[in-house]
Amino acid sequence: MTNNDILRRLRYALDISDPAMIAIFGLSGHGIELSVLKDLLKKEDEAGYLDCSDILTALFLDGLIIQKRGLNDTAPGSRAKTDGALTNNIILKKLRIALELKEDDMITIMKLVDIVISKSELSALFRNNEHKNYKECGDQFLRNFLKGLTIRNRNLPLHSG
Repeated sequence: MTNNDILRRLRYALDISDPAMIAIFGLSGHGIELSVLKDLLKKEDEAGYLDCSDILTALFLDGLIIQKRGLNDTAPGSRAKTDGALTNNIILKKLRIALELKEDDMITIMKLVDIVISKSELSALFRNNEHKNYKECGDQFLRNFLKGLTIRNRNLPLHSG
């Protein structure tokens, strides 16, 4: 999945308006113009498409955490580190934090798209990448999670097939 696709899907799943997206970026300390936001939300084959970097996506997710949970000054270094490439595991972790999702919530979201995952399989996605039981979050899992989140938040009909 591209970062642009993740932004588009999150925007739809959480029903976030353009001004709200600009405000979310602002919460992470990054100002963004409406014209740039619109170019980030375009599909790859549309004129004016602008590639969304890992850094920009991480800033949006950090802003979403601040918007939903508030600024956490008491625990420096508690935010997920995104010094290198932004992985699907980090994206999933930031969404879990922002939306205050528990294991059962995430399992329920996945069931909405006919994906059954155990608590141990889910916890493997949130482990340190050097842990022996770490599991990489694939694009399809993240795509299904965002689809389940959309169904849950927008009260859409359940996935069939």
